[in-house]
Amino acid sequence: MNLSVAISDFLISVRIEKNQSEKTAQNYTHYLKRAENFFGGKKKVSEISFRDIQNFFLHLTNLESRGKKLSVKTRGFHAIALRALFKFLTKHDIECPAPEKINVPKSEKRTVEFLTDEELKRLFAAVGKKDIRDFRDAAILETLYSTGLRVSELCGLNRNQVDLQRKEFAVTGKGRKTRIVFLTPDSAEKIGKYLNRRMDNLSAVFISHGPRSKNVDEITGDPNTKRLTPWSIANLVRKYAITAGIVKRVTPHTLRHSFATTLLNNGADIRSVQEMLGHASITTTQVYTHVTNRRLREIHKKFHH
Repeated sequence: MNLSVAISDFLISVRIEKNQSEKTAQNYTHYLKRAENFFGGKKKVSEISFRDIQNFFLHLTNLESRGKKLSVKTRGFHAIALRALFKFLTKHDIECPAPEKINVPKSEKRTVEFLTDEELKRLFAAVGKKDIRDFRDAAILETLYSTGLRVSELCGLNRNQVDLQRKEFAVTGKGRKTRIVFLTPDSAEKIGKYLNRRMDNLSAVFISHGPRSKNVDEITGDPNTKRLTPWSIANLVRKYAITAGIVKRVTPHTLRHSFATTLLNNGADIRSVQEMLGHASITTTQVYTHVTNRRLREIHKKFHH
């Protein structure tokens, strides 16, 4: 089997058999396309040697994208995609390099950027109270912080799934995993105030109120929903952070980090935080060692003399 056919079969499996998200399939396509271009689509997978694979990763270290060399993390994604492809082929008894021999390069230790209580107050206070966009933006900021939602999850929210009385709702995140998230009284109130000012019957919770907004809904493909995109929400968050005089780079994910940091600081256990964030592995949640290490130090100091 040549590489092009192998990749095509693998991507069909990702979408149908594994039922993974379209975004995951797109990422696999992107990374494996580079491998296909390097090895040649007509090359048989059984003829790909580990020397070839080493040369591919050496090629990636010198490759530039948007004027910058690929990061270690991005090169790691290529390794993960290639390993997944070979696992698929091995499962179907197709001769190929052993997937377990493909090493994912170790990236730099990840650091978490979060907002302090004082910075959060300034961020929320930066939103005006003049028109419907102000009410929408206040609701977006509060919801991101109170739920820890990923920006894509926030964009996908529909009115009929958010229970403002119970202050909770289900959301389907990465890996098509569904979890329950909870609203604080402030965030539920702000969403309610925003929706009460809406005069439309559009399904999305957060929409564009610009006169020329005709973006196609990434969730349904409908061009008439005016659903906000992750890019527009990222710009919105950045705008208010600048207005609030916050010098660090603030993104929607910064509010997700702030959500987790607040929970851990207030005594939540890391397993519960893992569940609320929708992390498949506790290893991902352990990035918040800046909080857990400090708490352990305080416990040791208090109880061990």
